[in-house]
Amino acid sequence: MHAAGAEPALSTRHRTEGITLPGLNLTRAEAIERTATLTVKDYDVTLDLTRSAETFPSTTTVRFSAKEGSSSFIDAVTDKVHRVTLNGVELDPKVVSDGVRIQLPGLAAENVLTVEADALFMNTGEGLHRFVDPVDNEVYLYSQFEVPDSRRMFAVFEQPDQKAVFTFHVTAPDHWDVISNSPTPEPVPAGEGKSTWHFEPTLTMSSYVTALIAGPYQSVRSELTSSDGRTIPLGVFARKSLMEFMDADNVFELTRRGFEFYEEQFGTPYPFPKYDQLFVPEFNAGAMENAGAVTFLESYVFRSKVTDATVERRAITILHELAHMWFGDLVTMRWWNDLWLNESFAEFMSTLAAAENAGYADAWTSFSSMEKGWAYRQDQLPSTHPIKAEITDLEDVLVNFDGITYAKGASVLRQLVAWVGQEKFMAGLRAYFAKHAWSNTELADLMVELEAASGRDLSAWTGKWLETAGVNTFKPAIEVDDDGAITSFSILQSAAPGHPVLRPHRAAVGFYNFAASGADAGRLVRTHRVELDVDGAVTPVSELVGLARPALVLVNDDDLAYAKIRLDPESLATAKEHLKDFKDSLPRTLVAASAWDAARDGETPAREYVELVLASIGHESGSTAVTVLLRQLATALHFYVAPEHQHETAVAAADTLWTLARDAAAGSDAQLQFVKAFALHAQTDVQLDTVQELLEGTESLAGLEIDTDLRWELLTSLVAGARAAQGNIDAELARDNTQNGQLAAATARAAIPTPEGKAGTWESVVVRGEGANAVQRAAITGFGRVWDTSLLQPYVEKYFAAIRGVWAEKSYETASTIITGLYPSQLVAQSTVDATDAFLAGLGSEVPALRRLVVESRDGVVRALKAQAADA
Repeated sequence: MHAAGAEPALSTRHRTEGITLPGLNLTRAEAIERTATLTVKDYDVTLDLTRSAETFPSTTTVRFSAKEGSSSFIDAVTDKVHRVTLNGVELDPKVVSDGVRIQLPGLAAENVLTVEADALFMNTGEGLHRFVDPVDNEVYLYSQFEVPDSRRMFAVFEQPDQKAVFTFHVTAPDHWDVISNSPTPEPVPAGEGKSTWHFEPTLTMSSYVTALIAGPYQSVRSELTSSDGRTIPLGVFARKSLMEFMDADNVFELTRRGFEFYEEQFGTPYPFPKYDQLFVPEFNAGAMENAGAVTFLESYVFRSKVTDATVERRAITILHELAHMWFGDLVTMRWWNDLWLNESFAEFMSTLAAAENAGYADAWTSFSSMEKGWAYRQDQLPSTHPIKAEITDLEDVLVNFDGITYAKGASVLRQLVAWVGQEKFMAGLRAYFAKHAWSNTELADLMVELEAASGRDLSAWTGKWLETAGVNTFKPAIEVDDDGAITSFSILQSAAPGHPVLRPHRAAVGFYNFAASGADAGRLVRTHRVELDVDGAVTPVSELVGLARPALVLVNDDDLAYAKIRLDPESLATAKEHLKDFKDSLPRTLVAASAWDAARDGETPAREYVELVLASIGHESGSTAVTVLLRQLATALHFYVAPEHQHETAVAAADTLWTLARDAAAGSDAQLQFVKAFALHAQTDVQLDTVQELLEGTESLAGLEIDTDLRWELLTSLVAGARAAQGNIDAELARDNTQNGQLAAATARAAIPTPEGKAGTWESVVVRGEGANAVQRAAITGFGRVWDTSLLQPYVEKYFAAIRGVWAEKSYETASTIITGLYPSQLVAQSTVDATDAFLAGLGSEVPALRRLVVESRDGVVRALKAQAADA
């Protein structure tokens, strides 16, 4: 989109009656054919960012070889194509260009193509995104090209196996900073108020990791010495109005530790000439691994106090993107079916680096509670798929940025490391990087090196773990004699219906007992551990026979395996009474996850889970674990508790959260988390009185600062509770007329609990499509913030009437945000399922990506109905 907020026709999804036309939706077959036809050498790209707020001139000259006499096409999503010259011959743009592709007939053995076009600035977080800072009216640009959006900035053969060298020439206002993959050159004056930056050619890379970030960004500079002796310049960038909050020293320290760890583990020096990290506005994801110019979600610049979990998440993200410089940028997947390997590898390595070299000793506990929880949720959806998914086209890629691709893949890589041994795994990686640097690979190329390094045949492992879907479940089967000694111990493994594969696991069994004396007296501590291979439906564990039965048995101790776990009855009874008494965070997290999973599956009443969380969370030391538990608590209260008990249970939970906040240590992370959670759940007059008093300062907690972002959360709580209205929101926005403030105001406005308020949000987001994608996302969050779900009932019919048009007319990021965010999930009723089924029946198989988004949302309602029945 452009600044006016309406996306021109040529940059939409190019659909007619729900069927994707050739162009934006490149298929794998087309990519294979194009690679068989041609090989790219280099691009020379000239951009002028000074012409208008809607479009920018983009001229691309690309040199490539081809089969003589063949035909192909180049990708170019444009507003207008002015000129196409192939090997000195002018081609008619009206004939060869449809605004998405440019046809290239009659290719020679060696070719030079020049495309002169106008490209579109976007406000959806795709392509070259344009943002105006409300604080100072300065313009900030950044590119986001994964999966297929470099073609929105220049003409390009848009597929990862067409690696090339890129040279950028960028004209921009002379007070801007312009950053790309190559080091920033000295600008050359280009007329009044303008300069041109002529970048050196990049190293060989795929187009999706090229980058352009431009605007009056401010920066902090540093450097480090690579393992090969090179000096690597470092930069941290943010908008002028946010730079005062940028903790660059922390970012640099994490970067240095990451460099040190990865260069040693991978046996390969950092491959690029510099490393910039840029925090940019309205970003759709956490970060993007542009080679040497990584972009991050701007929320990672902390202008108010945030939870320790958020700080840890930023650290993991920094390390994740750095890992991609080797795995993804230096060595790149041939096609998107190996996207999982890119993301899983970075996810695993970032957690390993955080735990072993960046000072986050509990990183694997955070991984277990957050990443694995995400993976288990995704793997139990109807849309679950093998880790190595079949990716037939670009739409498949977009919907496969999911918990399987990231979290399950990373969990399975951890299992693989446990299976072959960490040293042998890293030895295989070192051989892989040495052999395939600057090229494209497939999964088999990595497995060959891991087999050679480990001496293990991994073909069966690969088939069962990477080519099948679903999650297995472990449960102990224990028999004891009259004296409490174990006479038989086995691990029972089961598979999900429809996904019957039982997999081989490397796992551990832990015995936990109450310490009788010493510093840990009364706490649950591990007294015995055995590690073994678990395979098949029944795995006897003879090493445990003869030992005394402990207070609690934990299968998958240390969380090595990717498997759901269930506790035996005696262990479950211990857990219910003593979850808070675990000495260590990881076993406590695993037991809590088992309880959550049982509630989600409708095996145990949701109210039991609510009681378990509220009784133990005040004793939880890990910030990420607290964050996840509070998130799951909210889901249980709103969706899984039986309707006749919901109000009473939710009110009592909010009261308990306020008590926990008052009892927490002054200024602690727990205090902040409990106050935020209380504000989210406050709904009675007394509770809302407390929220209002906190906001006004007549109620206070020692050590708690009601800073800018917390003020917005308290105000939104009051708005949702009908205790504040538009005037209050306007007054708060006048205090905080920043980008963060505008997003928070959009959420608060959408939370106004009146039919008129909901109608206004619906019209703004769905009908008129106002604002950037980030603004719409914020409004959607507020739209669903209701205590009276009858306010949402009129939008069931409207939702299903609108979403085919939304999918057809809007970019993927915008369409998917609306379709998932506005699905009537709060209306947990069979009528919601029936309305969904009627829509899906009418949709058929025409638009599989849209179908998947709706099917996944439907599953949430079906699961909630089952959980409510169990709770009743």
